[in-house]
Amino acid sequence: MIHTGERYINPLTDFGFKRIFGTPFNKDLLMSFLNALFNGDPVVSDITYKNSEKFGTNEEARRAVFDVYCTTDTGARIIVEMQNVYQDFYKDRSIYYSTFPIAEQAQRGSWNYELHDVYTIGILNFTFPEDKHSDSSIFREVKLMDTESHEIFYDKLTYIYVELANFHKTLEECDSILEKWIYCLRNLQNLMSRPMALQGRVFEKLFKTAEIAKMTTEDRRAYELSANAYRDIKNGMDAAKREGMEKGIAIGTEKGIAIGTEKGIAIGTEKGIQQGAQAKALEVARKMKAKGLDEEMISEMSGLSAEVIKNYDSFANDLLAISITSLRPKPWR
Repeated sequence: MIHTGERYINPLTDFGFKRIFGTPFNKDLLMSFLNALFNGDPVVSDITYKNSEKFGTNEEARRAVFDVYCTTDTGARIIVEMQNVYQDFYKDRSIYYSTFPIAEQAQRGSWNYELHDVYTIGILNFTFPEDKHSDSSIFREVKLMDTESHEIFYDKLTYIYVELANFHKTLEECDSILEKWIYCLRNLQNLMSRPMALQGRVFEKLFKTAEIAKMTTEDRRAYELSANAYRDIKNGMDAAKREGMEKGIAIGTEKGIAIGTEKGIAIGTEKGIQQGAQAKALEVARKMKAKGLDEEMISEMSGLSAEVIKNYDSFANDLLAISITSLRPKPWR
């Protein structure tokens, strides 16, 4: 259900993200965000939304469903994805997704293989594992690079990742349009009115678009389902961290006798968090499956692979066995 007191939708939900950025009526919002992100290189003057569902070259090939897919007035292809949960092969998925806008540019007959730019943008509600213990920038821009000269080898293929978890600024500390956009993505659902610092036509339209009271009954129902799924995942992940800390300390204390208590607790805590997170993700997936959501959506929302979801019972039992074995006291030596 929509919580009492909520005035604006949560942009990090599937419904909220697509309502703000995924409709032709709101293409000026997406263009504002993209131009802020690109910082003038390139300049996006116009966009055309394209079919966000792509199929492989044969029936057995896996399809790809993008949150937002568009082309610019210069022919550049842009994929924009909102990802709430870390997946082991998320980077691989980004690469895989980028192959579709590349392949669709192939022309029949005589063709010199010239391609338009392809951008894959990930708005991430998590931090990459390698960034967990550092004050990393919230932005990563990745291109093909010559490993010897460290110069860009090919500049038409770009991956941009925005790690929202690394953004901690207050609105008063936001100096740029991009930082204000990031602030809105993280905090819009907690606001009760549009702050003075978010003036201008674009942000005025953003707040009007996001106002729950102005949605149709059908849209409110769709948002409620999306918001509930988001809360289930977030609550599950938060609980997993807490449970993982407790399990990890138990495991780590035991191991710490052999390798040093402090180091042992650190190792055990990390393992406990991982096991707890997996268990909670499986529980969230079970609830979504019971509600009739398709496997692809469950995979995207929970962070679990399609194989795990398809074979839920087997993986759940395996994880339970691992957890019990890890916590079972070992004989003192």
